[in-house]
Amino acid sequence: QVQLVESGGGLVQPAGSLRLSCVASGTIFSINTMRWYRQAPGKQRELVAAITSGGTTNYSDSVKARFTVSRDGAKNTMYLQMNSLNVEDTAVYYCNAELASYRGTLVYWGQGTQVTVSS
Repeated sequence: QVQLVESGGGLVQPAGSLRLSCVASGTIFSINTMRWYRQAPGKQRELVAAITSGGTTNYSDSVKARFTVSRDGAKNTMYLQMNSLNVEDTAVYYCNAELASYRGTLVYWGQGTQVTVSS
């Protein structure tokens, strides 16, 4: 069974840092683009960062220069290093990936990890 599992969320003070991880598990043939989304209370889910299988990255304007997305192909893992966090970054962060498995190529979502920025 293919699944994505996020970890690394928590409570952090403003200006602090956190690193999120997203691990893809199961029988996976390949992973294409992986993405981080977030959803704050009362707001729509928004794309935060993406990384292709070749390592090309892009970011939303709100996190550019503060967040860094990376991936380890050998571990089927994507990371999000978040620096200079502010209260507006408080949200549930979701991992999203296009995976090829026995079921074909499908888009999967993780269950989300809560990030709270507060003093």
